[in-house]
Amino acid sequence: MKFFATTTKGLEEVLAGELSRLGAREVIPANGGVNFSGTLSDGYRACLWLRTANRVLHPIISFPCPSQEALYEGVYALNWHELMTPEMTLAVDANLRDSAMTHSRFAALKTKDAIVDKIRDLSGRRPNVDPKDPDLRINLHLVRNQCTISLDLAGTGLHRRGYRRDPTIAPLKETLAAGLVALTGWDQKTHFVDPMCGSGSLPLEAALLASNTAPGLLSPVFGFQRWPDFNASAWKELIEEAEQIQSTLTANLIFGSDRDQRAIELARRNAENAGIGAQIRWSYTDFTKLEPPADHGTLICNPPYGERIGEEAELEAFYRKIGDTFKQRWKGWTAWIFTGNLNLAKRVGLKASRRIVLYNGPIECRLLKYELY
Repeated sequence: MKFFATTTKGLEEVLAGELSRLGAREVIPANGGVNFSGTLSDGYRACLWLRTANRVLHPIISFPCPSQEALYEGVYALNWHELMTPEMTLAVDANLRDSAMTHSRFAALKTKDAIVDKIRDLSGRRPNVDPKDPDLRINLHLVRNQCTISLDLAGTGLHRRGYRRDPTIAPLKETLAAGLVALTGWDQKTHFVDPMCGSGSLPLEAALLASNTAPGLLSPVFGFQRWPDFNASAWKELIEEAEQIQSTLTANLIFGSDRDQRAIELARRNAENAGIGAQIRWSYTDFTKLEPPADHGTLICNPPYGERIGEEAELEAFYRKIGDTFKQRWKGWTAWIFTGNLNLAKRVGLKASRRIVLYNGPIECRLLKYELY
């Protein structure tokens, strides 16, 4: 079976490495994701273990699609009665680019009509649509009038680990945070510090990595469990295997700090939800006053970008303070800054030894490495 795991632009190689370590075959990075092949059980394993994938898709057909009629006919031709029953719900996501059809919502509606009509024509009953929690989520990808229809194995974004319950603080997406941790090359033995942790995405993803916790264990409910061909015994084996190889996180290895007390309270709560609350050290402290826990380790921070008018000028002094604090208090450490504002990054006043291009949603960002000798 063929699969395509989507990811944040810039993390394709990180995701390819994850898939290779999981034993996936024919792992080929592409723009915005990674192609791989394996059994359906390998698809289950990908949903359970991948840290940087947003979705795992199983392409089932690709056909020329120069018009809405061609879309309807191509989708209708599939044996949908083998993939879902009339009692199941469905949803369709559509992504269009450089094609005759330009409206994604219309394309999704046309695809849904074809599926519903096919099942109704065969059974006399039609399935319902549930955009929030469907039994079967279908992905339509239309590029240069070539349409690919895929099944979304998880049925929801894999960044939803289940530990974040309060959406009021805009967090760093969990899959992106996991990718940033991976890119630092942290050895999981020396200290890991995020001095501007917000609600805790970076320390939490570092903790899941260091304890060999499969992200899917935190909320192991996926769309494929409601499919007619779901292999319950294979899934049970994967869950049991993941639970057996999970380890206890070393205490006082990972530190999260922030000057916003409410953010720290949320971070603590998220860590408790993830089952690792006691092992991460949280502190309500301004970065300039934070004491390093050792003479070396990995520090990473995601300071504000200054997206709104007038904010950039205010943040220039803050970025200068980051650079000064690095030089004065964190000698011997490897520091990383993730930012979507290169002008502000220049105010750090240190030369980056590495620059990695990544995207946080639509924002082009840089992950900058500083060796603090």
